[in-house]
Amino acid sequence: MFKKTLVTALAVSALALSACGASDSGSGTDDGITMGFAQVGAESGWRTANTKSIQEAAETAGVDLKFSDAQQKQENQIKAIRSYIQQKVDVIAFSPVVESGWDTVLKEARDADIPVILTDRAVDSADTSLYQTFLGSDFVEEGKKAGDWLVQDSAATEGPVNIVELQGTTGAAPAIDRKEGFEAAITADPDLTIVQSQTGDFTRSGGKQVMEAFLKNTPDIDVVYAHNDDMGLGAIEAIEAAGKVPGVDIKIITVDAVKDGMTALSEGRINYIVECNPLLGEQLMELAEKVVAGEEVPERVVTEETAFTPEQAKEVLASREY
Repeated sequence: MFKKTLVTALAVSALALSACGASDSGSGTDDGITMGFAQVGAESGWRTANTKSIQEAAETAGVDLKFSDAQQKQENQIKAIRSYIQQKVDVIAFSPVVESGWDTVLKEARDADIPVILTDRAVDSADTSLYQTFLGSDFVEEGKKAGDWLVQDSAATEGPVNIVELQGTTGAAPAIDRKEGFEAAITADPDLTIVQSQTGDFTRSGGKQVMEAFLKNTPDIDVVYAHNDDMGLGAIEAIEAAGKVPGVDIKIITVDAVKDGMTALSEGRINYIVECNPLLGEQLMELAEKVVAGEEVPERVVTEETAFTPEQAKEVLASREY
């Protein structure tokens, strides 16, 4: 049984959470669980929804949440995890900025008898004993869904289909896996070719900047495949500025299904979105309670997700929670 700490109620404003490197939230109860959570950052609408879900679920569950924003820097996450080890929290959870380079700090957590839960993104460590479980999406499957749709949509098209790819953060699990799944799927149609691929770092501004460059140096672009909605929305801005019609002149496929992306999908400016559910908070708190109690949990917990066409987006847009 891991050492329990006294939980102190602390109200934190959303502004402070986004501006500071670390902060606390959650009310908690006596003899409750203290969790240290190291978030990637606030790079997208998906991430903002993910953070809100975790904070709200912690408060509901009475978990004292020590929260840090790594601002998309691995060194900041490692520093935060070491701080949680020093504070002797009951459990550490984090969404890794990149896949590699975690073994040393995770061994430090294990040596301190503090269990670790991975959320949203995986690590590539060969030693799976360094963490208890991984809660998140199947990114390869997300990429495959995007590619399968394009194969079907392009079935009646004659001649080559030129695709440009807006990749996520270099070295991040979703960027690696969404690319892998998509590429595997489009091999079913030899006319589908990725002619340009570059990281937009999962940000709207990055997507816009990279798409502007693609439009200048690649004259014939038929499809944009963006690893998240925000980059796809940035690409829309660049396409419109170039005098083209997004969704018509250039088809757009994205991953996430956050509200801004779903709105663009319902308007026909995006053609297809694969869902990646950010609302992991409740499942995370349930897993944390079990691992702190010494109970066995599955090594992998996959979230259930779907995909949307413009017509389907119109039907569900009003009820979207994120």
